[in-house]
Amino acid sequence: MDNLNRSERMAVGPRVQTEIPGPKSRALREREEVHLAPGLQGFALMAGIVVKEALGSTVTDVDGNILIDIIGGIGVNGLGHSHPKYVKAVQDQVEKASVGSFTSEARVELLERLAKNRPAPDLHRAQLYSSGAEAVESALRLAKCATGKYEFVSFWGGFHGKTLGALSLMGSDFKDKLGPMAPGSHIAPYANCYRCPLGQKYPSCGMACVEMLRKQLKTTTAGEVAAIIVEPMQGTAGNVIPPKEFLPAVKEVAREVGALLIADEMITGFGRTGKYWGSQHSGVEPDIVTLGKQFGGGFPISAILSRDEIVSAKPWSNPSGSSSSYGGGPLASAAAAASLRIIEEEGLVENSRRMGEYFLRKLEPFLDRYPFIGDIRGAGLFLGVEMVKDKTTKEPLSKGVTNRVFQECLKRGLLTMSYSASFRIQPAMTIDESTIDQSVAVLTEVFDFITAEGLWNKI
Repeated sequence: MDNLNRSERMAVGPRVQTEIPGPKSRALREREEVHLAPGLQGFALMAGIVVKEALGSTVTDVDGNILIDIIGGIGVNGLGHSHPKYVKAVQDQVEKASVGSFTSEARVELLERLAKNRPAPDLHRAQLYSSGAEAVESALRLAKCATGKYEFVSFWGGFHGKTLGALSLMGSDFKDKLGPMAPGSHIAPYANCYRCPLGQKYPSCGMACVEMLRKQLKTTTAGEVAAIIVEPMQGTAGNVIPPKEFLPAVKEVAREVGALLIADEMITGFGRTGKYWGSQHSGVEPDIVTLGKQFGGGFPISAILSRDEIVSAKPWSNPSGSSSSYGGGPLASAAAAASLRIIEEEGLVENSRRMGEYFLRKLEPFLDRYPFIGDIRGAGLFLGVEMVKDKTTKEPLSKGVTNRVFQECLKRGLLTMSYSASFRIQPAMTIDESTIDQSVAVLTEVFDFITAEGLWNKI
């Protein structure tokens, strides 16, 4: 295996030669556990592997097992692992300069590339950060400064980060035991049509969730809503794709109450959904956009985008008023500029659209084939599979079953997010048909096993 070149290694597909995790992985993980605090990402703990190298859509562990990765860093790994152009750009920059807030050629290129593919004609002013939550917090501060208001509205199922402001707007039970939340935070139903929060059917519902939002703003806020923050398509909730009317209707509600619209494009930006921005599927032009994940190609960098009159608001626009110690440093800028350059040069937005459609076609027969598959959806390489106990009640599969699905995939060399009943698939945007075929073959084998054993209805 060590004698194979990069292309040959990427084409091998899954190869399992030890139990997973293997003995070398287990030994290293035991050493790490002596000092590592608890709370690591669940799939990393469940897999237990130690990575030796990763190329494209494959990961090789220290025991020599080769696994296909359709987790994709939960949206971070847009370029595929260790893309050679990206590696070269980072290597070149780190030899020149790596830290500091001074202007660099890399940052100039990055800002120009961002502006070239801006989500709306007047959204070209960027500020740079190091994490998604940091960018969201800055967007919230900016909205306060620009409007003079202090309340915010988010949605059920939404995920915007784990810092206080973002956490207060999280639409799940993740925030249990972490209160009190920031005052002025309101959460409304999202248009998750498979699991309609109002028990209705689309399109006969008439977008009842938006009417609920409108009523909620009138009855539960103090009339001081600075912004509504929304994911054009919800990631953590299970890659939920709302009707195209939803985002325009939310923007209209924002206008009615004099609030800004913040589009959180952390996961949906830069081609993941088959368009450069998730908001482009509905034609909505936000007032502020937060972005990250595959923006940096693996390097921790995030940003916000807005227009001139908004970013001029004080005190956000004062010197050091919106900055970050790490944000926009030369190394981060070079990494992100390379990422955007590769996305453009290699047509990855279009590849995401084509490969996403191909992946979806391969998965759609699962709806009729398996008694526990309730829904399959996708936009580009932003795909979701609902695993249920009952297709009528839509009760999610138990954690015991989904964990078994994850482990069965793992032992066959496929890294997935199938540990959740709302199974998300978001591989690298460089993925090809052969890798998709290999992934679907493993999923088919695992789902056949779960069906034959009747495990979906037992555990």
